[in-house]
Amino acid sequence: MKRFIFLALAALACSPAAPGEQYGFVARLGRDTVSVESVTRRGDTVTSDAVDRFPRVRRRHTRIELGPGGAIRRLVMDIHTPSEPAAQRERHVVAEVTAGSVRVTRRDGTGTTTRAFATQGGMAMAHVPQMYSLYELYFAAALRRAAAGHRAAGDTVRMRQFYIDREFDDFPLHHGVVRLLPGGRAEITHDWLSGTGEAAFDSAYRMLRYSGARTTYLVDVRRLASPPDVGAVAARFEALEARGGGFRQLSVRDTVRARIGAAAFTVDYGRPLARGRVLLGNVVPYDRVWRTGANAATQFTTSAPVTLAGMRLRAGTYTLWTIPHARGAELIVNRQTGQWGTRYDAAHDLGRAPMTADRVAPPVEQFTISIDAVDARRGTLAMAWGPFRWTAPIEVR
Repeated sequence: MKRFIFLALAALACSPAAPGEQYGFVARLGRDTVSVESVTRRGDTVTSDAVDRFPRVRRRHTRIELGPGGAIRRLVMDIHTPSEPAAQRERHVVAEVTAGSVRVTRRDGTGTTTRAFATQGGMAMAHVPQMYSLYELYFAAALRRAAAGHRAAGDTVRMRQFYIDREFDDFPLHHGVVRLLPGGRAEITHDWLSGTGEAAFDSAYRMLRYSGARTTYLVDVRRLASPPDVGAVAARFEALEARGGGFRQLSVRDTVRARIGAAAFTVDYGRPLARGRVLLGNVVPYDRVWRTGANAATQFTTSAPVTLAGMRLRAGTYTLWTIPHARGAELIVNRQTGQWGTRYDAAHDLGRAPMTADRVAPPVEQFTISIDAVDARRGTLAMAWGPFRWTAPIEVR
């Protein structure tokens, strides 16, 4: 009997390691896939292979070691960015996290950079946009901390976050606030990203889905029971990027130029795609100020004094905002310029006025702003996307 037990233990010791838990995530922007991730977790070690196009195609291989409470203790990431210059195409990042600091070392063909940040006693977790295994770890660590403190729905947990790639790797630690919601849900607000994301979990803190509908990223993320073929998706993303002559923003920037008589106009704005989404009341919520496009605020410049939707404007540059309603929309002209499209400040409003709302067929896939002259003094400002078209009269004074 003893011999049998010994042989059984020996066989167990020599057998391959258990596969661990394997799963994945997919993030979509409307009908378009923007990231996929394959994840394996064995105890306190998480390994991830991921690719996203937001907007550059980036592929990452990551190994994470977790400490007490699910906090990150060590993270090693290799990043491949095919559209970067050769010296920066391959990047190796190591993050070492202690109770008091985060030390991040980045190495590529240009050299090695190391930065250290004090955590000031807060739990520090990694944040990479479009990498949802990190979102899951971030939420899970906060939820465990909340459970240990017997917190209830409505309570918040304040976290510190550090950045691995993109332009964020030179930033000091920022904050993220996780708020507990009923029904196995939680939401997160970052102090640098406008909006609040919401996620749903099972009893083991596995993230089942994540919605960015109330953030600037507008993604819908789902957990996959089986890991996806990241290599095949990455090859497709890279081929699309190369075919397009390099990376492009998901919502391209465009400039409209027009004249009405002696007045010259320009409108600089972001042009999101519909991507099969429901726009009004969903992507563009009712009764809330909308940036009227994507990314930076929409800028309107006139070379002469005009009246726009009944509002008198001097020659100069303004930003245009809108408030969609179930019936119609309002146009806002704001004196502040150069800001990001989520930085609306009503204190700078020049005025508000109703716009005329119509339906168009076929639907307009890419958000479009136009200025059309009627005669030497009058014209129309028009905004169209999906099934809607809003217009406002322009008169040159």
